[in-house]
Amino acid sequence: MSQENLAAERERIDAIDTEILRLLNQRVESAVRVGHIKEAMGLPLHDPSRERIIYERLRDINTQAQGRLPAVAVTAIYREIISACRNAEHPTKVAFLGPSGTNTQEAAVQYFGSAFIALPCGTPDEVCAVVARSARSSNTDKEGADYGVLAIENSIQGIVSANLDLLANSPVTISAEIELAIHHCLLSNTELGRITTIYSHEHALGQCRNWLTNHLPGATLVPVTSTARGAEMATQEPGAAAISSAIAANIYGLQIVASNIEDLSNNKTRFFVIAAEPPPTPPSGRDKTSLAFQVPHKPGALVEVLNVFQRHGINLSMIQSRPSRQQAWEYRFFADLQAHRDDPSLKAALKELQDHTVSVKIMGSYPEANS
Repeated sequence: MSQENLAAERERIDAIDTEILRLLNQRVESAVRVGHIKEAMGLPLHDPSRERIIYERLRDINTQAQGRLPAVAVTAIYREIISACRNAEHPTKVAFLGPSGTNTQEAAVQYFGSAFIALPCGTPDEVCAVVARSARSSNTDKEGADYGVLAIENSIQGIVSANLDLLANSPVTISAEIELAIHHCLLSNTELGRITTIYSHEHALGQCRNWLTNHLPGATLVPVTSTARGAEMATQEPGAAAISSAIAANIYGLQIVASNIEDLSNNKTRFFVIAAEPPPTPPSGRDKTSLAFQVPHKPGALVEVLNVFQRHGINLSMIQSRPSRQQAWEYRFFADLQAHRDDPSLKAALKELQDHTVSVKIMGSYPEANS
């Protein structure tokens, strides 16, 4: 091997990069034309089911060709390519819990790629309101969002109950779910032994409870609206720290005092993508449907509902009760069903369910995460 060999390979790489760039621009032009055709036909510009087919097809091709790229890399590369093409067709506005650097924003990037207009919001309620407003506003209205992202469940802390209630009472629909591995860092410009106050979202504080007990037993834990907001506040006073992401450390100019401080290494959070008028998603074979329902206040009412699902072969992956907020001691139930609303079995179950419930709301049907 020699300097000449190195130079030759670098020239070859440069030529390949030039050809890739030329083809990428061709793909963007084709995507824009597709956008014009869909607009003329009255079809939604964002088509998650089509994107999923693209990822699966390319992963299969890569496997069959024994390519060196791992499947996760193929997905990541094409997620960004599709994101750039989608942005050229029509800039996508995505609302999420802010400020910049939250896990919710990271989940949005994992699903949409990085080419979208970011709309950080102060609360989950504001996320829903901004998304709902898009149905009543023009495409140029900066206040509306095409999509929103909300945290719904953590593998350590469980269901985010307030967000379930919010979805049940908002005119939005769940169009997708995202699973994100969560790794927390302790961020501060103060050394570990001098930290007296820690800011973070209450769920993040709960996910790091054992680490905090062992390393900072005397610190005051202060819940705030988001992990990124905690990082922002940690910059404003001596002795303060935050539990947040490594990305937030760069954004807010903090040092990473300790990494991966979550109590369980398999810490994951599930997020919902919501929209006011989501594109119809046909069954993929691995889908979920989220329901909110109320049952009569009588013995065995919930058992009757569960028996309906059993008779039709519908598996429940989650069920949760919440106060109905209509009368004292009355409850609304939330369930994730492993089926699509257009599957014959679930259609039949939903029809029968009318005889055993006071109300039923289908909050959305969508492909399972990582399917």
